[in-house]
Amino acid sequence: MIVTVTLNPALDLTYAVDALVPHGTHRVAAVAERPGGKGLNVARVLHALGEPVLATGLLGGPTGDRVASLLTAEGVRSSFVRMVGETRRTVAVVDGADATGFWEPGPTVTPGEWSLFVAEFRELLGPATVVTLSGSLPPGVPIDAYASLIALASAANVPTLLDTSGPALLAGLRATPSLAKPNIDELTGVLSRQPGPQGLADAVRAVAAGPVVVSRGPAGLIAIAGDEVWECAPPVPIEGNPTGAGDACVAALARGLRDRTPWPDLLPDAVALSAAAVAAPEAGAFDPGIYRQTRPTVTPAGGNHARAHR
Repeated sequence: MIVTVTLNPALDLTYAVDALVPHGTHRVAAVAERPGGKGLNVARVLHALGEPVLATGLLGGPTGDRVASLLTAEGVRSSFVRMVGETRRTVAVVDGADATGFWEPGPTVTPGEWSLFVAEFRELLGPATVVTLSGSLPPGVPIDAYASLIALASAANVPTLLDTSGPALLAGLRATPSLAKPNIDELTGVLSRQPGPQGLADAVRAVAAGPVVVSRGPAGLIAIAGDEVWECAPPVPIEGNPTGAGDACVAALARGLRDRTPWPDLLPDAVALSAAAVAAPEAGAFDPGIYRQTRPTVTPAGGNHARAHR
């Protein structure tokens, strides 16, 4: 069973309007809501793939209840620790041209609530085959929270996959997760030195002892694992909503980590599933037809001692 951790989940609300006018009054044509947060998107994609998955994290208040009920309605198993603070909401206002987002801050987690979650996490390591750790940290959670969870999982021989940003990413990398998947902007934000055109792999090795897969939008993925460097990209750009592409990538990588899938097979699968997520209307979903069509057309390049990328 793959366990997905989301410490700062949200209830995602989408308002559809004809046109967004600053300082104006708007009549909303349609409202959509779904469970939000990177780890919950990962769980929903894995569930849609037919993989055994359980979502965990921190939820509070009626908003947290709604997030849990939406997951249950989709058939996604969950085991959340309850907290006093109200789970945040994210609001996207979508018109014919673009989307405008409003992200509430997460609730403050008390030391006692964090201790309860750590205890729950220890219990879930028993049946876990892989743990994914995704998204931002809410206020009150220590900046090395992911590093602490990685250490617990490593002691239990459970592989970990880290997808976060900023100081939490840097602290997590130092704990040596089995795999990290930042996007290119998140990665460059924590590098000790900015890479030149051919220096990404060396810059990554300076901050990460373990394998790192970097997502680069339409340019695809680059994997750096010791002296191995692999690159993989979709054959043609996919138009749509890129919001959940990184989370779909994490879902594919988590499945591959569990199955010990080699890079030449793992990266094309992650690229294809990411492309299929872009073609879906919302994060946490993917287009099965695009996934099936794209997967056979993706070919990775690279291998051992790929010095051309260093």
